[in-house]
Amino acid sequence: MKQIFNYNNFHYDTIGRWCSYWHQITEVLKLRPNNILEIGVGNNTVKNYFQARGIKVAGLDINKENNPDIVASVEKIPLDDNSFDLVLCAEVLEHLPFAKFGICLKEINRIGRKYAVISLPHWGRHFSIEVRLPYFKNLRWQYKLNLFPIKHHFNSQHYWEIGKRNYPLKKIKNAIRDQKFKILNDYCVFEMPYHHFFILEKL
Repeated sequence: MKQIFNYNNFHYDTIGRWCSYWHQITEVLKLRPNNILEIGVGNNTVKNYFQARGIKVAGLDINKENNPDIVASVEKIPLDDNSFDLVLCAEVLEHLPFAKFGICLKEINRIGRKYAVISLPHWGRHFSIEVRLPYFKNLRWQYKLNLFPIKHHFNSQHYWEIGKRNYPLKKIKNAIRDQKFKILNDYCVFEMPYHHFFILEKL
């Protein structure tokens, strides 16, 4: 199902989402790619950041109104194998039925030469503590609790979310590994715990 959503509105870009953009950019830059493919450009915030700094980046999106370089679905990407050093796919794959999760990951692996950075929504109660002390680095602790998972109901956007019934984190990680990725790191964004990041290396 083709889903169209307007990302160009003030209410979409919350403080937490801006923090998520920061994490997308930071995790990508840590891996030092020569070129990047961003799948799901949204309002082009992240893509524009890279372009403004002279980093080679192309955007792919199913919605041509988002002005991507490539109009296509992540299910079938019209690019050659190993086309990009890194593939960024943030808050996209939950917009497709979970049965297609492996297919999409396989495509991301196919066109990526080295790395992938993926984020997915993670439902659950979140507990966090931050302590700021003079002359010391800030101390942070967070915990995601999914003690009584609820059933996910399609809300015209998300078909599934990590932490809900039948979608435990372990199942998501196993699906990622099944598509020949090594999980270098994964975490929920402290400022936006609904977004769970996976830093992946192609095997």
